[in-house]
Amino acid sequence: MKSTLFAGAASLVLSAGFAAAEPVKYVLDSSHSQILFSYNHLGFSTGYGMFSGFEGEIQFDAADPAASSVSVSMPVTSMITGWAERFDHFMSPDFFDATDDEMVSFASTAIEVTGDTTAKISGDLTLNGITKPVVLDAKLNQSGDHPMAGKPWAGFDATTSLMRSDYDLGKFAPYISDEVELKISIEAMKAD
Repeated sequence: MKSTLFAGAASLVLSAGFAAAEPVKYVLDSSHSQILFSYNHLGFSTGYGMFSGFEGEIQFDAADPAASSVSVSMPVTSMITGWAERFDHFMSPDFFDATDDEMVSFASTAIEVTGDTTAKISGDLTLNGITKPVVLDAKLNQSGDHPMAGKPWAGFDATTSLMRSDYDLGKFAPYISDEVELKISIEAMKAD
């Protein structure tokens, strides 16, 4: 679910805005980055959850945007479901059986620039101890100097979908959809 990201590489399409001779490090703004996930519950409703407050970085290569990279990680237990009993169920042996130190991570493996503000970011998502390839459809929302921080900043959105069963999390499928939709929105700032 952390596939989170991903979108950092879309910054790769903005070479003009980040002219540099070598990769430049950007770090995620944890307070303005989130991953939303949704799934169908018995055909009656759409369930939602979120990860927020996670950390990650983008290595942006303006000379060769496709050579840029993005990585993120977060504890499984940082999941927000909006209902304590649902959170407890997700952390139970029915799903994650997560410990406090269990992480979700994403590391890009390739970036394909597809337009002026779009890219496909391929990477490895590790979830529930299983690593699988995923592709994020990423879009650069905006880049430039942050009006309050006064330094380079960039914002991205990305989407993808996962099959729970690929990560041994498929219990109750098909009643609870095996497919989970992810929507990612992040902000990143040039590292000091």
